[in-house]
Amino acid sequence: MTFNQTCLFGQIDDLQDLALIERPIRRSLTTAEEIEKLTVDEGLNDIERAVYLLSSGQDVQRASVVVNLPNLVRQNPAETFRRVVPKVREVLHVAGVEMQLAAAASFLTILQDELILIQTHTHSILQIILLNLYHRDAAVVSTAWLETLLSAIDVLPKETIRQEILNPLVPKAQLSQSLQSRLASCRVLGKVAGKFESHIVKKDVLPLVRSLCQDVEYEVRSCMCRQLECIAKGIGAEHTKAVILPELVELARDEGSSVRLAAFDTIVNLLEMFDNDDRTCIVFPLVKTFCEKCFKADEAVLASLTFQYGKVCHGLSGSFTEDQHVWFLEFYKKLCVLGLQHENGHSETYSLELEKKYESVRKNCAYNFPAMVLFAEPKNFLSELYPTFSSLCHDPEIAVRRTTANGFHEVIKLLGSSVHLIQKELIALLQDDSLEVLDALMDNLPEILELVTSKGEGAGSESKQVNVPDLIPALNAAEQKAATSLKWRIHEKLLQKYSCLPRVISSDQIYFRFLQRMFTIITTNNVLPVQRQSARTLCVFLRYNRKQEQRQEVINKLVDQLGQGRSYWNRLRFLDICEIVIELFSKSYFCKYFLVPALELVNDPVANVRFKLCNMLPKLKSVIKLPTDKHLLQQLEFCVRKLLCREKDKDVMAIVRKTVLELDKMDITEPYQKRHEKDQLDQKKEKEENLLVEMEQLEKQQTEGKSSSEKLGKEVKKSKLSRSRSLSCNPSPPKLSAAEKSLKSTSSTSPVTSKSSLQHISDDLLRSHHFSVASTSTAPSASVPVLIRSNTVGNGNKDTRKINIRSKRTNP
Repeated sequence: MTFNQTCLFGQIDDLQDLALIERPIRRSLTTAEEIEKLTVDEGLNDIERAVYLLSSGQDVQRASVVVNLPNLVRQNPAETFRRVVPKVREVLHVAGVEMQLAAAASFLTILQDELILIQTHTHSILQIILLNLYHRDAAVVSTAWLETLLSAIDVLPKETIRQEILNPLVPKAQLSQSLQSRLASCRVLGKVAGKFESHIVKKDVLPLVRSLCQDVEYEVRSCMCRQLECIAKGIGAEHTKAVILPELVELARDEGSSVRLAAFDTIVNLLEMFDNDDRTCIVFPLVKTFCEKCFKADEAVLASLTFQYGKVCHGLSGSFTEDQHVWFLEFYKKLCVLGLQHENGHSETYSLELEKKYESVRKNCAYNFPAMVLFAEPKNFLSELYPTFSSLCHDPEIAVRRTTANGFHEVIKLLGSSVHLIQKELIALLQDDSLEVLDALMDNLPEILELVTSKGEGAGSESKQVNVPDLIPALNAAEQKAATSLKWRIHEKLLQKYSCLPRVISSDQIYFRFLQRMFTIITTNNVLPVQRQSARTLCVFLRYNRKQEQRQEVINKLVDQLGQGRSYWNRLRFLDICEIVIELFSKSYFCKYFLVPALELVNDPVANVRFKLCNMLPKLKSVIKLPTDKHLLQQLEFCVRKLLCREKDKDVMAIVRKTVLELDKMDITEPYQKRHEKDQLDQKKEKEENLLVEMEQLEKQQTEGKSSSEKLGKEVKKSKLSRSRSLSCNPSPPKLSAAEKSLKSTSSTSPVTSKSSLQHISDDLLRSHHFSVASTSTAPSASVPVLIRSNTVGNGNKDTRKINIRSKRTNP
């Protein structure tokens, strides 16, 4: 058999297999009899059709009627409740889970519709809800109807709740009823307590509450205990102390761990309702005993306890003695290292289940750490909580470190001028092996970096400065880790957060350590959102760079290697950068450096580039200011004519025609007020850009003045030394020459004056604004200036050598 014959027989076999598969598919198609059953007379109105389908239709048709029930009620409430709702009630007796859930949702919608809340209709609906409340499928169906009932209580009048819900509830809460019935009664009692006055709650609700708190089943006691908070708020503080607190004390000593935990949570939530004596004499011993018992024998409850621990400490702190305060703080420290090592200092092996519980405990401790800093007072952080915080930042479990990173900014706020104490921990989290930890830290990174580099809120002269040069390598390492991972969204998020760097470090540090990296990402990364975010961050760095020479180098590189690059992908990114520059910079700045290179892409050989340029033409025209930029407008019009005459790609040609219409309407359609606002915004941007140039000139003058002063000072010193050698044994005080007097005057006043002038400009004109240009990656406010660090502050080194950004970047 030849190769071709083999292939032919193989294809025949495949066709036979397909035929075998096809036959059962054909047999499974809907038959004519089934189609007949699903067919409904078109002459029936909506009500008649619903009745017919509920009586004789298929399950899918009945379900559709139940789902559509709210619409029927809105259209014809009287007929719907007279004819359709009774049929629905009959169907629900034998309905499956899906129809039961659909009915529960539909009746809740009807009850929440204020237009049809008629007493008779409400009665019929509540009867159906209560009838199905105790369905045999307690896990799904009963829960759905219970949630419907609880939601309905929010919109029902008091009298209806009392007659239709509370009165029938009394027999259902008795011990003789099923567990499901008593559990539902607990939930309903907690809900209705907030609807009535306190005397009604005491009369009608409290007797049932006490009975259910003493139920023989621990599930009922636990469920009722969790409703005591709502009931306490319904009867007030006085009756809570007399009635609810004794029940909670008894439930806190219950044999069931879930009951004890429910009692603990409720006590914590009701702390503000107890007076100081109750907290000191009743609540504190109870909570302390509960904590000790959980620590020794009940790890499952301990995880829930630690979640509420910060709230407990703050709620009771006003009633603590010094010893009690110390006890709670020390107990928290034990919880933070639970499972890491044994009490005697040796490592211990735990089961996997126990390790997970201990991990939850430490995670909750990390969540509560900012609250515990307040509890211990920030001034005591170093002596009391620093080792604990360091342990949480280096915990072996990712979830613990991630939670610590989430609350890091809160800890920094509380420490104020002592933020330098946790610089090592910040660097450790930035260099963490897990991207989840880095992602959690990124959420508040701009705030963290600003507080760290500004020595914290309310920092005084005695505060210590964080070592910024040590922080920069950690930021670089974090970006490299995100870049090498497959989680590009984290990388994009990190790049967006890095746009805050002009607020916290100097222009030179950004230029030498970050700017080239942004350019590399634009040209080498394969993920478009990452490229675009890197482009935006680079433009922010360019916007607030304080050296004209560096700015010019960056612009030249963008034009040469992107706008005129060999890869069309780079040329597309250049157009993205042009859009960002239009947002961030003034019109004149864009026209000076970017408009002409952008228009030159009209000759690009790739249609996608020309297509994108055509889409941008209205934006490009909007930056041209007449009459000063009349020549630029002529160039733009020439580009449009060239596209109309020479363009061969049909998609580009279509967008060109559309764009031409937009260009013609631009000056007509835009309201005057909007144009005026844009002009004011542009003037503000231009003023800020000019301010950067002026500040650079002032810094140069200050540096040159300082250099000349030092040079002149050396000459004077030599002059004095030679004169002193020629004087006799008893020389008279020398008189200052005119040059020396001038030098003394200059050295004592000129630098200070220059520095104060620079400081005045920097503080008054820049620091008065808020930095928000890089806080969002979608549509930032382009005109708001940044608090730019001086090139001479926090630079870490005094190397002023020039770097060529076109050369290949080496790791410093």
